[in-house]
Amino acid sequence: MPSDDPILQAERNYLRTSRAALAVMREKTGSLEIASADRVNTEFLKAAIWRRMKELEDDPDVPLFFGRLDYLEPAEETFHIGRRHVNDDAGEPLVVDWRADISVPFYRASKTEPMGVGVRRRFGFTHGEMTAFEDEDLTSSAAVAEHSDILDAEIERPRSGPMRDIVATIQPEQDVIVRAGVEDTICVQGAPGTGKTAVGLHRAAYLLYAYRDQLSRAGVLVVGPNASFLRYIGDVLPALGEIEAKQTTVEEMVARVKIAGPGTAAVDVLKGDARMAELLHRAVWSHVQLPKEALVVPRGSHRWRVPAYQAEELVTELRTRGVRYGAGRAMLPQRLAHAVLLRMEAAGDSPDDRVQDSVARSRPVKQYAEALWPVVDPAKLLFQLFTDADLLAEHAAGILSEDEQALLSWEKPPRSAGAAKWSVADATLIDEIADLVDRTPSLGHVVLDEAQDLSAMQLRAVGRRCSTGSMTVLGDIAQGTTPWATPSWEEALGHLGKSGAHTEELTAGFRVPGQVIEYAARLLPQIAPHLTPPTAVRRARGELAITRVPDSLAAAVETVAQVMDRPGSIGLIVPDALVPAARKALRDHGVSFAVLGDEDDVDAHVDVVPAGLAKGLEFDHVVLVEPAGIVAGEADERTGLRRLYVCLTRAVTSLAILHHDDLPEVLAG
Repeated sequence: MPSDDPILQAERNYLRTSRAALAVMREKTGSLEIASADRVNTEFLKAAIWRRMKELEDDPDVPLFFGRLDYLEPAEETFHIGRRHVNDDAGEPLVVDWRADISVPFYRASKTEPMGVGVRRRFGFTHGEMTAFEDEDLTSSAAVAEHSDILDAEIERPRSGPMRDIVATIQPEQDVIVRAGVEDTICVQGAPGTGKTAVGLHRAAYLLYAYRDQLSRAGVLVVGPNASFLRYIGDVLPALGEIEAKQTTVEEMVARVKIAGPGTAAVDVLKGDARMAELLHRAVWSHVQLPKEALVVPRGSHRWRVPAYQAEELVTELRTRGVRYGAGRAMLPQRLAHAVLLRMEAAGDSPDDRVQDSVARSRPVKQYAEALWPVVDPAKLLFQLFTDADLLAEHAAGILSEDEQALLSWEKPPRSAGAAKWSVADATLIDEIADLVDRTPSLGHVVLDEAQDLSAMQLRAVGRRCSTGSMTVLGDIAQGTTPWATPSWEEALGHLGKSGAHTEELTAGFRVPGQVIEYAARLLPQIAPHLTPPTAVRRARGELAITRVPDSLAAAVETVAQVMDRPGSIGLIVPDALVPAARKALRDHGVSFAVLGDEDDVDAHVDVVPAGLAKGLEFDHVVLVEPAGIVAGEADERTGLRRLYVCLTRAVTSLAILHHDDLPEVLAG
């Protein structure tokens, strides 16, 4: 568009005015004085001002607004839609937050349902500089929606570094999910390139905006599959002005003990089985004993006696209340002390609550209660189960077979629980025990990505962290690449404690090119025949090249060198076993690169991507080496084909497949 276009110039001026107003808002916030004699209040206010200053930061490479709505009523009112709210000195809005109700028509209005909007305007930007605009007349009688080159360009724009927000390109079906209420748990089954991760993050941003008071207290947590993934998505929420949401992995979440690494597949599958929950429940509550003798409490010249049968009634009553083990243990001394007080009153005394507290803290009561309801240490209990075959058999009877029990028992037991080399699956079981002892606090909302890869016990671990809150569950059954991957969302939601959740299926691929997604979809009949095949909605079909070569790694290095000058990121995806060789090949050819999993992996132009870590990421150009090797690297063929499906669908612009070994038969045609 000509740079001297008068409308374009007017909008550029408006952008400059908006940026200046944002700077004033930030300056005013920074100049606020804190007048409080209370040190706690002072620190709280300092933190609040710091958060507000972070929210008002302006990145010159990111446009403050990306669209405009011209309403028919009232009187041709216009609103510029952006990433955050900006107002002038008089308090009038210059930019409206995309999450506000007034912004909904920008994403959902159509010619058949204009929602009161006459014209929807989109802006094109290059490095923060406004370069173009498009107007869509929603009052036109034409039934077909106008095509937006700006929308296409933004969706297909090459990416370098971490994931960007999609706030300017959210589609109607995505917006419905994003704006679901805080009380709703939504499960999103999303094919590759449908933007399910972005939808989940934008929903978190929306909920923090629409229900800020509630969620600021209760908390929002984003759970991703690995640290590289979290670094990849880490800039999305801050770019939208949200810095309060926390991010973690399942491994970090359950790390009550030091985790040494994964266990063997067969053992971890068993440890992730939902039956383990009942086994652990039995093991924890088996510690409670029934009294065999009376409680005797000397006090002054009297000795107060609580018969064994009455103490047994108190223990039984606490057990049947459904309280956590630790809560019952804390209540038992008070229950025993109350029984003593009743005997004091029957004898003519008038004890009060202070006397009851004193009796509850007395040595006889504490020792008696301790014997009936001892302390349970989660790690020590699991250690005992794995090192004492008789104890395990006692609690696993009717739950696990003898062969399964033998699989759980350690052949060479460590000296102690502290010296044990715990796996992630072990840590998840310890987390389950800890929740049986003391209730895990619930957050307000949890976004769980790549949920299909979690075991039943891992899903339980996530679910108890929002037992009274809601969730956004994201994933793709076809991309389930762990031996314990969930077979269905119905089952996964049951383990999360969210059986009544609503499931949405996204099949329109906005990022993966048509040629690539169609080629990858050849795998679906074998890996997930019940899913709807994804479709690419982009006009650009993308590039797909499949080449048999004598030396796949040497050819891969040459291909990487050929696309180095093209815009966007490059991912060299290789079977995990070939990562060292890929490092050496790139280094020998003088190619600068990072390996996914390194601290600087999201900032590199070229990444060596182990197939096992490719999930959830995308690259403008993908060079994929030895598909058969990726399949062979997994425990079984279906899991291997699912891993390959993940790797094939990471490309946004081009995919080059290089192989020396035969392709998997399902792709060979």
